[in-house]
Amino acid sequence: MRRYSITQALGLPEYKILGILLDTKKKIHLQIRAYKRKKAKCSGCGEYHDTKKVHSLKEVVVEDLRMFGKRVYLHVIKRRYRCLKDGRLYIELIDWLKPRCRVTNRLAKEIYRLTSITTNQEAGWYLGMNDEKVYRIDKAMLENLAEQHLSPTPVSTNISVDEVAWKKHHRYLTNVVDVDEKVVTWNEKGRKSKVLNKYYESLGEDNCQKIESVSLDGAKTYISSSKKHAVNALIVLDRFHAVQKVNNAIDHVRKNELRKARKNEDEELILLTNCKQRFILLKNKTKRSDRQSSTLAHLCDINHPIYTGMILKEKFLEVYDLKTEDEAIIHIYEWIDDALESGLKPFEEIAWSLVEKIEYVLNWFIVKRSSAISEGFNNKIKRLKRMAYGYRDIEYFKLKIHQHCGYLNPRRFNLN
Repeated sequence: MRRYSITQALGLPEYKILGILLDTKKKIHLQIRAYKRKKAKCSGCGEYHDTKKVHSLKEVVVEDLRMFGKRVYLHVIKRRYRCLKDGRLYIELIDWLKPRCRVTNRLAKEIYRLTSITTNQEAGWYLGMNDEKVYRIDKAMLENLAEQHLSPTPVSTNISVDEVAWKKHHRYLTNVVDVDEKVVTWNEKGRKSKVLNKYYESLGEDNCQKIESVSLDGAKTYISSSKKHAVNALIVLDRFHAVQKVNNAIDHVRKNELRKARKNEDEELILLTNCKQRFILLKNKTKRSDRQSSTLAHLCDINHPIYTGMILKEKFLEVYDLKTEDEAIIHIYEWIDDALESGLKPFEEIAWSLVEKIEYVLNWFIVKRSSAISEGFNNKIKRLKRMAYGYRDIEYFKLKIHQHCGYLNPRRFNLN
């Protein structure tokens, strides 16, 4: 094969092959150099220099995509020029090489694609690289793409806000999801109001006024920040989180009754309230089997607190089957009265919380928006974290979330 043909196969028409330095079954080393007519771009000022005024030459070794199953190493001869602006020596900048990574752009893109579907360690094993090098290349690619697609912050009309733990001891990330586009658009370390303030400030006052709805889990920090900046938005207490709080309340009642049953040595009640039976209490009544319904009915017959808790739970779920906001208002206030009179502390706490946030619950009947998509992304983020056995670099973890759940996903654009 002629050298010109090899150059064409490499896709580098402005470079010529000087020679094949090494050729084995597993790898091939090629020495290449730019044609004299090709102008060199200065890495200092970014302008093109006169090709006749070369100061010196330097050879660098970079890895390219595999060819015929062999790892390809290019020994690129770079030119040095004295910059006309500051008089210092600079090496030429080659567009198809990834800066500070010793790989070509197309190999960097291949690494970026691989790390979007597997771990850095597995991608490194497949490519024959150590995972530290894969991490550096992947992070450089993500930073470059983030600058293109996430700066400035993408504007959304309907958003969902939620937090996810990224480390032990209550270390959280706040994620903002575009509900319409179904992507994570912004994230930041922490979950206080000042953290979400950064998101709204990055959008600007005009874009904040365009936000129509904000779905969240009822956290006071997120509510205060959204009320301050998204002045035209309806703040919606998400249905998923409201139901989750009620389920947690009935489970808390179950645990209290199980504790009493063990103290009183009531074997029948212990059997019906142990952790294996908790899912019967948490299941929607339409999804329970006949056997589960029978077990629950018997449990309610022999234990009044659990019976009361189940009535409160089922009555609360009925609110989302109502058609109008007026019906919902009457139903919720009746439920609050029943919860406060029940004598069950977990339900009393929810009732007092609803008194403060009832307008946000009712907003659901206006826009029918949910932050369920945020919970779905949270599960994906947790899986991402488990795959990597955690992340020490929080900035890299934020970028990986955008890669798997946001605008940096390689499926969203063409990298060729």
